[in-house]
This record gives sequence, C-alpha cells and structure tokens, in this order.
Amino acid sequence: MSDLHSDISHDQHAVRRQKLAEMRAAGFDPFRANVATTHFSADAKALYVDGTEFGPTVTVAGRLVTFRVQGGSSFVKIQDQQGPIQLYFRKDVLGEERYGAFKKSLDLGDIIGASGALFKTKTGEITVRVDAFTLVSKALRPLPEKFHGLSDPEIIYRQRYLDVIMNAESRARLMTRSRIVSHIRRFLEAQSFIEVETPVLEATAGGAAARPFKTHHNALNADFVLRIATELRLKRMLVGGFDRVFEIGRIFRNEGVSRRHNPEFTMLEVYQAYSDYRGMMTLIRDLLTTLVRDVIKPADGSLKIKHAASGQDIDFGGEWREVKYKDLIRTATGDADWFARSKADKIAKAEAMGLGINPAWEEFEITNEIFSKQIEPTLIQPTFVTHLPKELCPLAKITADDPTTIDVFELTIGGMEVAPAYSEQNDPDVQRQMFEAQAGEEKQNIDHDFLLALEHGMPPAGGMGVGIDRLCILLTGAESIRDVILFPQLRPGGS
Repeated sequence: MSDLHSDISHDQHAVRRQKLAEMRAAGFDPFRANVATTHFSADAKALYVDGTEFGPTVTVAGRLVTFRVQGGSSFVKIQDQQGPIQLYFRKDVLGEERYGAFKKSLDLGDIIGASGALFKTKTGEITVRVDAFTLVSKALRPLPEKFHGLSDPEIIYRQRYLDVIMNAESRARLMTRSRIVSHIRRFLEAQSFIEVETPVLEATAGGAAARPFKTHHNALNADFVLRIATELRLKRMLVGGFDRVFEIGRIFRNEGVSRRHNPEFTMLEVYQAYSDYRGMMTLIRDLLTTLVRDVIKPADGSLKIKHAASGQDIDFGGEWREVKYKDLIRTATGDADWFARSKADKIAKAEAMGLGINPAWEEFEITNEIFSKQIEPTLIQPTFVTHLPKELCPLAKITADDPTTIDVFELTIGGMEVAPAYSEQNDPDVQRQMFEAQAGEEKQNIDHDFLLALEHGMPPAGGMGVGIDRLCILLTGAESIRDVILFPQLRPGGS
C-alpha cells in the first residue's frame, strides 16, 4: 500500500491543503464538481449476473475508505449510505495522465464519483471497472486510523459523522432506527391512523409529570415551555372528530442524563377513539411483532432477538404475560397485605430490601420505588403490567372494581418500560378532580383549556406512548440511548 495513503501524520492537513491549492491553480476546483449517480452501492452490485464477463455500466459515488495501488492498476473502495463498493482503476483504460492524476490527487476520505462496467474479481467481489472518475469533495483532514477504529466516546458522540464513516455497526444501527420509524408510520397509516403535528412551544407543560425547559416569546411577550408530551393536544383532536391520530415528535424534559434518558427524545403517541387500554395491547403487540419480523429479521426466521444485558432470547412470538401491578408488589415484598400497611412499615420494608427511601415520599412513591428498582429490571420477556396506582397518572380512567387503580398497562421488555397505555379519562369533572388530587413529584400543571375541550365531549379512547429511542435500544441491542440518537445532548465544548 502506498505510504502516502496509509500514514496518518500530523502534517496530513497541510499536505492535503497543498494538493487542493495545486488543483485550483491548474483550473480544477473539486468543491464545484458533481456527479450524476445511477445507483447506490448495494443496488449496483445487485445488477451483476454471475457467469457474465461484464455487467451493466453504473455511476456510483462515495467516500474513499481503502486505497491499494499496484503499479499500473489499483483497487479502492468507496462507501455510500448502502455500504462499500470496490472500484478498479487501470492505467491502460484511463490513460497515463488520468491515472497519474488519480494516484497523485486522491487521499483516503475524499469523495469521488466513478463510472464503469461491473465485473467480478478472482476473489469473488463485484467491482466497477472504472473508465471515468471525478473528485467532488477533497477531505482536508484525514480519517481516524482504521486499524484502531473510533473508540473514544467523546469523539463518537460529538463527531458522529466520523463514527458512521468508520464504524459499520454504528452506521447499521442508526439505519435500522430510520427503518423502525418508517415501519411504524406505514403500520399505523394502514390502520387508518392520521399523522398530525402539534406545537413544540406550549403555554402549559401538560400530559406528563416532568420539569420543562422554559423560554420567552419576544413577539408575544409571554413565557412558554418546550412540550413534555403531545398527549393533551392529540386528545383535542379526538374531541374534534379525528378518531385515530398519532404523532412521532421530539419531547423535551429538563431532567437527568443516563443510559436510558436524554433530555431531548422522540416519542410516538397514538390515540384511538372507541377503544381502551386492551385495544392498545393488541395494537402494540401487532406493531412490535411486525417490526421484529420485517425490520430486524432474525436470521433463524423466528421472532426472537437477543437481550444484550442478560443474554436471554426475547421471544416476541411467545406468550405475552399480563400481571397486575399490585400482585407483583405483593410477590416482591412477600407481603400479601402490603397495601394495607402503614407508611412506616413500608419504609422499613423498602429499606430492608436495600432501597434508599425519602421519608417525605408519598406511600405510592415508596411502592413504585420497589417496582422500578426491584421488579421492572427482571421483566425481560414482554410483560403487560396492568392496573397501576391512580396517583401515577391522572389522565386514565379509574378501574371500576378498584378505585385505587387505573385502567392502564405498562409494557415492559428487556427490563425497561417500552410503552404505557391507558383507557383515557373522558369525564371532564373526574379529570379535573384527578388533576387537583395528584400529589408528590408526579404533580403536573392543570391545562384548563384541555378541560374546556373535554366539556365539549371526547369519545372513549385508548391511548399509548412509545419511546422510540428505548425501542431502538431494545431492537438493536444498543448499550445506551446515545448509541441510537444521531446527536445526543452533550455539554457544550469539544471539537
């Protein structure tokens, strides 16, 4: 391999700038060049028919990622959004001048276009036999050294463009995310759901219990917040006669950053009139099984994916467990009378289980700490946890035979909540009471305009939220939410 193209040294930037200056002096500016491509890499390779000497002529373009010079012929690989494709340059095809320019002017990282006929090499690789090429963008800085790859998390997340150039796994994961979102849209539209867009700037942070980001609207001279949920806007659409609506949108919560939390994230919220939380069970099961089948496509043809943390197979084609929240708590605490115990007894038991409890917490918060820390992480297979305490969400209908719970489920897979769903509260008087009665850290602002909308009549409905980022963690086997977000939130600074 040519030393010029394999060594990445401190003066590469200067060397490349000098090459650019020489090209411009000769009358060629690569930043004003372009190429009319006919195919992406994988599509081009699919055109070649085995047994033929040469296939059709194609024009492809991409970033130069390998470079091997062998006298009068050279093999290089370029990479586009579908992956790599090999190009074969020959002096006797291009002519001495063009071949010399190819060797002299190109560096790893440059973006080029090339045309030629497809053929298969002796090693079985489908390749373009180049008869014309164009440099369309000169890379003035070298790519990271390929042998060691890109492993510094700071660079991976701050300079994601380098990560997706160098790391095939990252590139594939983020492409899978795109296909997941596309599949969700097609799935819902096929069932007559209408996609809508609702405001990001809100006067009241409603639809969830979370700390919002605050801003000021100069023209209106009014304070606003970035939305923490789309729920209350979408329910207004139900009032307006849109019976099946959804939104895939950015949500903003001014809270902590962790392996599963980013302050800016993507949420699917979907609402269906004349349904309930059980209707949402059917919807989410159908959605996830088709995602695994049609997007993830397990190699063995099953509906099983590997859970990265535990090594277990998660079987989306098996039985999806349904269990009441209270039953899980009773089992975890070993106390059939847990919900009749005093607050002091609950604190003592939770602390004996190794949990740190704030004495100021409400009793339901103590109980939910046991669920979130001791129970939820153990729920690897798809599990509908139903009938949660009413204090946890004021937007759902109260259970008819147990006024301490609500008609909801939390779908937990891989030890984390993937999708909560409700039988939506549509009684304006009960809704107001539940807003006012909400206690503890779960308290949210009261949206009076939403209550006014309910007084005009909202049909019974099922509603559900799906965290797209968490879903992508689950389906791609990612270790962190940062691995499935193109540009995760970082502290300002860095390169």
